[in-house]
Amino acid sequence: MDAYEYGELLKTLSIKMENITHIVKPIILQKRLSDIETQQQEASFWEDTNNAAKVAQEKTRIQRMLDKFNKANDALKDGVEYFELAKSEKDTETLEMLYEDAANLQKVIQDLEIEMMLSGPHDNNNAIITIHPGAGGTESQDWASMLYRMYLRWAERRGFSVEVLDYQAGEEAGIKDASFIIKGENAYGYLKVDNGIHRLVRISPFDSNAKRHTSFCSVMISPEIDDDIDIVIEDKDIRIDTYRASGAGGQHVNKTESAIRITHIPTNIVVQCQNDRSQHKNKASALKMLKSRLYEYEMAKKQAETDGVEKSEIGWGHQIRSYVLAPYQQVKDARSNQTFSNVESILDGDIDALLEGVLIAQAK
Repeated sequence: MDAYEYGELLKTLSIKMENITHIVKPIILQKRLSDIETQQQEASFWEDTNNAAKVAQEKTRIQRMLDKFNKANDALKDGVEYFELAKSEKDTETLEMLYEDAANLQKVIQDLEIEMMLSGPHDNNNAIITIHPGAGGTESQDWASMLYRMYLRWAERRGFSVEVLDYQAGEEAGIKDASFIIKGENAYGYLKVDNGIHRLVRISPFDSNAKRHTSFCSVMISPEIDDDIDIVIEDKDIRIDTYRASGAGGQHVNKTESAIRITHIPTNIVVQCQNDRSQHKNKASALKMLKSRLYEYEMAKKQAETDGVEKSEIGWGHQIRSYVLAPYQQVKDARSNQTFSNVESILDGDIDALLEGVLIAQAK
């Protein structure tokens, strides 16, 4: 990078910061933060614990946004000032230092952009993820288990917790079905872009002729919604089935039909839970999953109407990402058009760049 390229970069980043400032409105956010702090000093504020918790979450989000805005704004101002000073004094050492730090400056402003994109009504919520293998038997079931591990490793990298709701192992390998909740800040905001079909191309470990196979899995992601969101599920619209839990559980697995499957007849959405020994707790968890899936379904339907997409395209949707392991190694996302060669690390949960790339592409 030379002085001209760095100067052009500063111009581009300055325009971005101007646009961000108009959207973020830091003065208004600072005033809201002050209002919240005033409220929290009143003893009556803490009597309503639910409201107090929501306001505290809002305060955290606002403070995080302001911190990132100030960090990005200060970094850009420093970059401009040091650049102009170094140019006028022909200080090549400082100029070289600025060039080397250019990527960090871009990253600080990109982090702020991502923070702005995660300001939707439920982006801060936990994420409920359901993985279904497509046709293909063991091959697709093994692909489902690879995706399951990828999301668990992503959660682990971020220090998030995971609650498994349903896990049905495949007969030979992989999984027939899995549902779980990733609990952490902005979990749904990040993972919502992974809603759709994921395609794998590889030399099958289950084919003695070592031929290439293509497998598909659907990944469905919905926010864990609050109980105060009004979603009515009428008894006549659902069918509840009980069955014996599979997997670990000892004698309990063989004797008790504690697992619950709920089918929402109008939409054909199916959820199931076998995480707990109690049938009542599994039913409560399954109903919560159903509410979240119905909320996501309605939001997707409204968005499809706005975008002029046919209703029939809602659901499994189109293939969103391909993971190619042979004859070359590459992950390509259909929305951002980004390609990555670090396939192993991506399958090990290093998917932040993938997710952020899609968020930025969709925002544009």
